[in-house]
Amino acid sequence: MSSTAPDKASNPITHALNLARETLPPMHPAGRPFVAGGVAATLLLRRAWKPLGAVGALATLATAAFFREPKRVPPERDDLVLAAADGIVSLIEEATPPAELGLPAEPRMRVSVFLSVFDVHVQRVPATGVVERVAYRPGKFLSADLDKASDDNERNSVLLRTEAGHELVVVQIAGLVARRILCQVADGEKVQAGDTYGLIRFGSRVDIYLPPGSEVLVRKGQRTIGGETPLAALPERGA
Repeated sequence: MSSTAPDKASNPITHALNLARETLPPMHPAGRPFVAGGVAATLLLRRAWKPLGAVGALATLATAAFFREPKRVPPERDDLVLAAADGIVSLIEEATPPAELGLPAEPRMRVSVFLSVFDVHVQRVPATGVVERVAYRPGKFLSADLDKASDDNERNSVLLRTEAGHELVVVQIAGLVARRILCQVADGEKVQAGDTYGLIRFGSRVDIYLPPGSEVLVRKGQRTIGGETPLAALPERGA
């Protein structure tokens, strides 16, 4: 005997909500106050003049899009360094890691990814391991695509020890418009590859310093997907 109860899966409203939930990425918690403020402002502007309300609604949607945090599936291999951010590979060169981490002043291969205001701005853990040190340093707000941005701009550096014993350095760098770096990990914390660990608001750059012997797998100008794109293959043994 067939059931007369409505099939939830065939309910158009339920289907639309499920489709939106699967299609639209979730939002990072740091964006909720901005979106809530945008909604309130939109309602006030709409009361004053409807076209202003439309402008406010578009601005609120743009803000929500900026703080999006899409789900990512990292590769199963544990010998890879994953991209920490969505963006374009802007530099591949040898450079000395940030002095505030207390590492030897020896050049390491550095891969820099530039994020435009249209990119996802959450940062992902590049490899599974333990956070050994987190160091913040205030600085300037030069355009993040400049070479000297790594040295002069405000930044937050994380020293990560992988399960195999490799040292990785990930640096969040503020940009021309960015005025806030959020880092959600602390010394001694265990982290998983691909997990969100931070956020930079409104245009920025992320540098990854690789251990000696790593094989770079990307090219300058290549687009990366944070938490999924392999930046480099680690050497067989940890330092």
